[in-house]
Amino acid sequence: MSDGSTADVFTPHVGKAFRPRGQPHVLTLVSIDTRRGAGWEDAPRAPFSLLLRGERDYVLPEGLYTFDIDGGADAEFYIMPIHTPARSHQNYQVVFT
Repeated sequence: MSDGSTADVFTPHVGKAFRPRGQPHVLTLVSIDTRRGAGWEDAPRAPFSLLLRGERDYVLPEGLYTFDIDGGADAEFYIMPIHTPARSHQNYQVVFT
């Protein structure tokens, strides 16, 4: 799913579970950021990023994973934990450029 994907591909999956294969995690797609910065006008694809949320106590290490998505196909992408001030969860980001 991630090869050639656009933000629209992920829109129906907001609020759904993303399960990285071989890991005990369950992440939820919280939002899709489609803001465009300067210099991206001629890009072959509009850049976007996914914000996912998971448990605070067990952080998924940064890396490339295949995810099983509830109600959708599987997808492979590079995910990274990001600074999360809240103590109730851990946020993750996936960037598509």
